[in-house]
Amino acid sequence: MAGKSGGENWEGKMRKYLFSAGFALLMAATSVSLTAAVQPAFAVEIKYVVNNIPITTGDIAHRAAFFKLQHKKGDAAQEMIDQTLRLAEAKRLGIHITDQQVDAAYQRFASTNKMPLAKLDAIMTQSGVTKEHFKEFIRAQMAWNQALSARYRSGEGGSVTEQDAVRRMLDKGGAKPTAMEYMLQQVIFVVPASERAATLAKRKREADAMRARFSGCNTTREFAKGLLDVTVRDLGRVLAPQLPPDWAEQIKSTKVGAATPTRETERGVEFIGICSSREVSDDKAAQMVFQAEGGNDKDADELSKKYVAELRQKAKIVER
Repeated sequence: MAGKSGGENWEGKMRKYLFSAGFALLMAATSVSLTAAVQPAFAVEIKYVVNNIPITTGDIAHRAAFFKLQHKKGDAAQEMIDQTLRLAEAKRLGIHITDQQVDAAYQRFASTNKMPLAKLDAIMTQSGVTKEHFKEFIRAQMAWNQALSARYRSGEGGSVTEQDAVRRMLDKGGAKPTAMEYMLQQVIFVVPASERAATLAKRKREADAMRARFSGCNTTREFAKGLLDVTVRDLGRVLAPQLPPDWAEQIKSTKVGAATPTRETERGVEFIGICSSREVSDDKAAQMVFQAEGGNDKDADELSKKYVAELRQKAKIVER
């Protein structure tokens, strides 16, 4: 597979592929009249049960409205079955997309398309899609992105050995590639789910205060000693192409000895300290760079279809 110039990584391409359907919404959405009649109410019944998860006629109607808004043809019922399978698989893999992440993506969608949230909300309501359905679509896309990336890195998406990667790159006349290697430390201000609403803001302030004092990984545990429910984890050495997609850009833009901005996650409030970084050129780096540059939209499409087909084959799908 030929890599594109600029080093656009697999996760970036995967996100581009997965969100193409969502962002295609803009062209149709901007033409929707905000004075259009609200969609009529309908009786909601369970239409399918997928591995004990119900899909209602309402879910299917919202997805059909989403297709219409995008001027896209498709089987709304089958798409909802696929989405249910994707979300369940992501959950099995331990992937959890928080409400905060979804809300932030929804806000970015509005901002990118230069429309206030109120207008986007109105478009979702009056088209029959609903804000809630679109947000669940976003959640599913984000979760599936991570599931696909994990499978790609595990070898399903065309993984190559370290030696093979070096050989292919040298055959093309290129030098052995380099990659940044980071030594990282993760700090988690734990917030139990049962206490999230009451304590998250306070924990965010505490995390921000500690992050502001961060001056290297050697003193982190000393700072954390007097704090309640703070976990410090040494993540070891991580090559740039292996960085988690949600953290990659922040890590790359943070100086050594400093920490990324804090983020709310399902565990609580977190930040990552950059202990050290260096440029490395070895067979492992070549393998990571080759795989990161190798993915494209066709790869993502084929891997996604294959993955969903496997999930369908193992699933129990009952039509009511």
